[in-house]
Amino acid sequence: MASHTEEKQVAPADIETVPASFRSGLDAYERDAEDRPPFVLTYAELKLLGIAGVGFFLDAYDLFIINPVATMLQYRLYGGASLPNNLQGLLKAAANIGSVIGQFLFGYCADAYGRKAIYGKELMLIIVATILCISCPTNDLSPNGSLIYLSIFRILLGVGVGGDYPMSASVTSDRAVIRKRGTLLAYIFANQGWGSLVGSLATVIVLACYKHVMNDEGETSKVDGVWRIVVGLSLIPAFGTLYQRLTLPEAKRFEESQRIGVEDLDDLKAKNDVETTVVQTSSKASSDERDPLEKKAHFREFAQYFSEWRHAKILIGTCACWFLLDVAFYGINLNQNVVLQEIGYAGTTGTAWEKLFKVSTGNIIITVLGFVPGYYVTVLTIEKLGRKFIQIQGFLMTALFLGILAGKFTSFDNASFIVCFSFLQFFFNFGANSTTYCYPAEVFPTKYRASAHGLSAACGKAGAIISALVFNTLTTSIGTPAVLWIFFACCIAGAGFTLLLPEVAGRDPDAVLAEELRER
Repeated sequence: MASHTEEKQVAPADIETVPASFRSGLDAYERDAEDRPPFVLTYAELKLLGIAGVGFFLDAYDLFIINPVATMLQYRLYGGASLPNNLQGLLKAAANIGSVIGQFLFGYCADAYGRKAIYGKELMLIIVATILCISCPTNDLSPNGSLIYLSIFRILLGVGVGGDYPMSASVTSDRAVIRKRGTLLAYIFANQGWGSLVGSLATVIVLACYKHVMNDEGETSKVDGVWRIVVGLSLIPAFGTLYQRLTLPEAKRFEESQRIGVEDLDDLKAKNDVETTVVQTSSKASSDERDPLEKKAHFREFAQYFSEWRHAKILIGTCACWFLLDVAFYGINLNQNVVLQEIGYAGTTGTAWEKLFKVSTGNIIITVLGFVPGYYVTVLTIEKLGRKFIQIQGFLMTALFLGILAGKFTSFDNASFIVCFSFLQFFFNFGANSTTYCYPAEVFPTKYRASAHGLSAACGKAGAIISALVFNTLTTSIGTPAVLWIFFACCIAGAGFTLLLPEVAGRDPDAVLAEELRER
């Protein structure tokens, strides 16, 4: 691979983190020529943020909107009574179940066939599944049948949502300059907070529009229109982003990464029995079509790479940290009824509309209390403090506040609970919730990045599924404080597994891979 003779002077931090021997010829478009702070974005980066960020906004909107929708379905299908525990658990876990499938499937395909060939397909799946969900024939199906119908198509929705994790992370990381890579990924992930907040605001606004018919005229069944509108609103940004995703050209970094170590392929093939074929393309092919080194055994190559302990321990670290985080994070955020009760917004009194409006208002308060601010502290500090420090302190601080909540759960007054819960949410997001997304997109080489990110994210969603399915049952059997202690243990373990991970600020994983190939 040709090296560049002229190289920009890099910051001291970059020189310390990435030795000269680990800098690849990809530097030409990894490093920018500006000295602005990492959080100040260029036009191209803002455009990328719009394409990938809006998708992640949708992911959060669709995942967290199920809380108010489930409450609305109580009044539409069960006359205000609680949903059956097993079906409620399935409905809340459905999108996460689909996400496990979508994360690894789309991640693997993005590495095997290229980002351009796959990107946008996950958004098409989200659009189709959303339309099918809001088309649920509640008048023709039994209450239980309606929940099963919604659960099935929320699984399909989850496949698309899950696919967006490795796709957006890889597309962003492929195009980001090294010194701003973590910041850009954190910006993308911060849309999770906005998606949740806008979902709560949309619910309040649509409910306000239905106040007369539902509250004054007493037609509670009209809530059927509220949840369909709230869910259907996500189609607006989805359609607005689809064309940009489908027409996004392949990143130069991805194209170049396919040629890393081309001169070493004979040795690599002899040692690892990796079958490769160089695909010749017509000279008339458009400039944005990649000329890939097509892998006929991509999975075997992936398995071979991670069969080495130095690589496997990193994958174990990213998978375990994301799993442990999501057990605690989704255990709390998919079951917010406990929190709403503590802050006085449980919606246990008044008319059906008043109860729904109070719960929706409470969801806005929860989102604002530390949920959104934490993301942007990560954005501002990730390049200075590093991913490893932010993740470890995030795990330890969330463990601290979970321990306080568990120990004082029955004796806390409302103000104390709100303060403690706000800090808990803040350190979830100025911590592992952000960095577990960033780490796999930065630590693995481009040719394995999407697959490894998808596998790590799938492990995280497995933790979310466990929380969604067993939280209510465990709370009933052993009590909420005991469940919070379980979450405390998960956070402590997460801090321990983070020690398996290297700091990736300024680190070029493709350069590391190229160096490893030269050493063989």
